[in-house]
Amino acid sequence: MKLLDAKGRLFGKINVLDLGAILVIVLVFVGIFFFPGTTGSIAQIKNARPIEVDVLVRGLNIQSPEKLIKEFNSSKKVSIIIRNQPYGEVAIKSVQQLPRTIIVPQPDGSAKEVLDPRVNSFSTDMMLTLVGQAQITSTGAVFGNNKVKIGMPLELEGYYYNFNGTVIDVRIPQDK
Repeated sequence: MKLLDAKGRLFGKINVLDLGAILVIVLVFVGIFFFPGTTGSIAQIKNARPIEVDVLVRGLNIQSPEKLIKEFNSSKKVSIIIRNQPYGEVAIKSVQQLPRTIIVPQPDGSAKEVLDPRVNSFSTDMMLTLVGQAQITSTGAVFGNNKVKIGMPLELEGYYYNFNGTVIDVRIPQDK
């Protein structure tokens, strides 16, 4: 009996191509279930430390900023997106609505900052202090795989809102 016949069958019974396909399927199965590779996700944070990030939101068009601030104070969490990469939830330490001001030139040539007298303005400014865990590297704090630095935009997302803010301060509380 020949090893391969004229039709490419092994011992006249099994096609060599079918045998190759079965072998590949078995190897994939073994590779997935018996050698899964590294465990855990890539985004795990090692040596994480608490970090505080101040985010300034300017010109947010909203009808009732008090409702949004109340929601922030009740939920105490917000999801953030950094450079179009979802990071996850961070805690909200504080929310402060900033007064809307305008600069008015004075007769002597100086400028004075006064409260904006426009009543019908649906634009508000606020500052949020966010607290989360970050990896501290030699080049700065890292949320997930993204560095967090002053001037960087952050996207804040919740059930009823999605808007951008700018990082204006990054603080790493010192160990006591």
